[in-house]
Order: sequence, then C-alpha cells, then structure tokens
Amino acid sequence: MKFLFSILFFFTTIVYCYSQKPRPRECGIEFGILKTGALNAITDVPGVKVGQFTLHQGADFHTGVTAILPIKENIFQNKVPAAIFVGNGFGKLAGYTQVEELGNIETPILLTNTMAVSTAIEALIDYTIQNPENRNVKSVNAVVGETNDGGLNDIRARILTKENMLEAIKKAKIGTVEEGNVGAGAGTMCLGFKGGIGTSSRVLPKSKGGYTLGVLVQSNFGGVLQIGGNPIGQLLGNHKFKNIEKEYKEDGSCMMVVVTDAPLSAKNLKRLAARAMLGLARTGGMAANGSGDYVIAISTAKDLRIAHEAKDMYETFKVLRNNDLDLLFQGVVEATEEAIINSLFAAEDLSGFKDYKAEALPVKKVLELLKK
Repeated sequence: MKFLFSILFFFTTIVYCYSQKPRPRECGIEFGILKTGALNAITDVPGVKVGQFTLHQGADFHTGVTAILPIKENIFQNKVPAAIFVGNGFGKLAGYTQVEELGNIETPILLTNTMAVSTAIEALIDYTIQNPENRNVKSVNAVVGETNDGGLNDIRARILTKENMLEAIKKAKIGTVEEGNVGAGAGTMCLGFKGGIGTSSRVLPKSKGGYTLGVLVQSNFGGVLQIGGNPIGQLLGNHKFKNIEKEYKEDGSCMMVVVTDAPLSAKNLKRLAARAMLGLARTGGMAANGSGDYVIAISTAKDLRIAHEAKDMYETFKVLRNNDLDLLFQGVVEATEEAIINSLFAAEDLSGFKDYKAEALPVKKVLELLKK
C-alpha cells in the first residue's frame, strides 16, 4: 500500500507540475538542508510586508515597482539595523552611503527600473513626510534599487509615476508574495530566460534561536543557468555565452533583499549580505561587468530598533556572536538560490518593446533533464 501511495504521489506531482506554473518545491526540487517558513517567502519574517504595482500596457510597456516594508511601525521613527553589500557596482542604488555610514535604514525599500529611481525617491520622501509622526522631518534617506528592463520595456519613455510607487507601498501586505512577471520584475530577463520577482525563506532550529530569514529578488542577470548543480543552461542551449564567437548581450543586474528577525549588528548584516552572492553563484550567475548586483540586509529584531529622537545618550542591545552566524549564512545562500529559481519558474513568455521576445524557462523540459 505504501509503495502504491508513493507511485500515486509521484505521478500526481508530475501532472501538477506539467499542467500549471509550479514552484520548484512543488515538483520535488529542494535547495539545501534548512526548513522553509510556512509561505517560503520573505513575508515569513514577522511584520514584513510586500506590495507591487505591475504595468503591462500594450506591446511597449512592461515594468513596475516592488515595495518591501520591513516593519509595521513607522520605520523613520524606529530605524532598523541594515547593511548593503555590492557584488558588482554597475547600478544606481540610491541611499547606499548613509546606510553604509550609520548602519540603519529609515524608509521602506522600493525596487523598480533604472530610469525610475528618481521617481521612487520622490515617492519615498512623500510617504515619509506625509506621516503625521514625521511632521518635523527635513531629511529622508530613501533606499531604491533597480535593474534595467530596457529590452522588453520602453524604458526611455519613463512611464512610471510617483503615484504608481505609492500604490505599491499602499498595497503592501503580509502573506503570499506574487512571483514572476510582476512588480519590478515585470520586464526583466534572467540567465537567458524571462526573469522576475522571486522569494524564499529559511527557519533556524529552535535550539539555534528559531530565527526566520527571508529573501526577495528582482532577477535580471546573465550567466549559465544551474539548478541543483546541474548545467541546465548548457543542456537547453540557452545562456549568456551561447554565441561566444559573436558579441553577447550585456547583463542587467540583480537586486536581493534579505530580512531576518535575528538580532544582528550592521557589521554582521553586511557579512550576511555577502553570502547572498554565493546563492546567486549557485544559480549560474557570475556578477558580470554590466550587472549591478546588490544585497540589502536588514534585522527587524525589536530590541535593536533605533529611535529617531532617543533621550538616552547610550545604545544598549544584545546581538548574536560571530560564532553563532553560520546557520544564518547557510540559510541566506539557500534562500537566495531558491528565490532566483522561483522567479524563473513563475515567469511567463512575454513579447515586448520593438517585438523583443522573452521565453520563459521550459519547466517541463527542465524537470525531464533533472529526472535524467
């Protein structure tokens, strides 16, 4: 009976995976050793919200905005520890220097396209100063990440508005995060296929704190796709160097946002962020010359909140020791890898600006190759 049940489960899984857009785990593909959260998403971290505005308009416009709100409280008045790691700096990440200098973040994070960064900054400033609690605020360090969707999207038209940005923030919610051709991933490419938004999470054992770590990616980079160490890009004949004797297309970046409720200092958040690049490498990414690969890492631990107008001249808090970071390092590698592959599995074929065509990852063929 047990054998028959196993066979039935196997064929049910195969039918499901071939009949609709599955996540890799639903097809039996697992990444690493740690357990995921209930949603396998960045929103598994308590308090984290994600909102998206997606624009698919005619043939020429495929772009959008993804907003990440790390905490439910007013983040300007309750700043949280943060760090940014630069894998390859061909990008326009706004707000980097103040995060680097002070080790905290004071606005939600917006991800969008390269030419919409200034619009996103304006939206975050408006969002901040319109809060009655912030009526005396005269400086806002807006954090905005981007990738270039100028293949599928008429990026020079600069169609996204401040209202679109604010709508993404307004829509932010806990729960399931939509993946694929949505938000800031509406018009992106990844590893030779249609890219997009992807997310994943990991939960540490209770004996190690029981902390949750989540990752969200805006995948838009090149390389040679690997899944579980298997050379899928080569086997499918579609990757950055397939026309190596000719000129190959420049890459367009990857934004990675890491949020954890583990109590980490800014120093160790930067070390955690650096490990996300190892997850990108596992998928076949290479941090190419033309790619802006950035990781923003945040701790939402309540004891580490930094009051904007504190009365005490001293900060006292408790953080994890260096010797207790390895499982978090493992978790961010696994979750980043899975988030990127999730973005590929969720993406769909798209025809865009000047008849530019993006083919989605052929999931059925990939599953057949992995089975072999």
